[in-house]
Amino acid sequence: QVQLVESGGGLVQPGGSLRLSCAASGNIFSFGAMGWYRQAPGKERELVASITIGGSRGGRTNYADSAMGRFTISTDNAKNTVSLQMNSLKPEDTAVYYCNAHGRYVSVDYWGQGTQVTVSS
Repeated sequence: QVQLVESGGGLVQPGGSLRLSCAASGNIFSFGAMGWYRQAPGKERELVASITIGGSRGGRTNYADSAMGRFTISTDNAKNTVSLQMNSLKPEDTAVYYCNAHGRYVSVDYWGQGTQVTVSS
């Protein structure tokens, strides 16, 4: 069973930074892509950032407009993790952030349990 475990959430002041990490139970090359989604109370879940895994197209990133220029997604292949570096955080970034992984050869999705990010003074 694939497990994704997020960490790094917490409370930060506006303008501050957080780094979220998602550890996969297996080799991340089992996945074609990984990403971070977020959902704020009363709002729909949205894609924040994604990254393709391995191959000639590995490392290709995609960002929501709201995240572009402030957030950076990356992988650590040795540790089977994907991270989201979040800088210049705004109150509107407050949400539960979920790690997602897409199967590399099979069209399946895996989700982490979510980690709370709160941006407030």
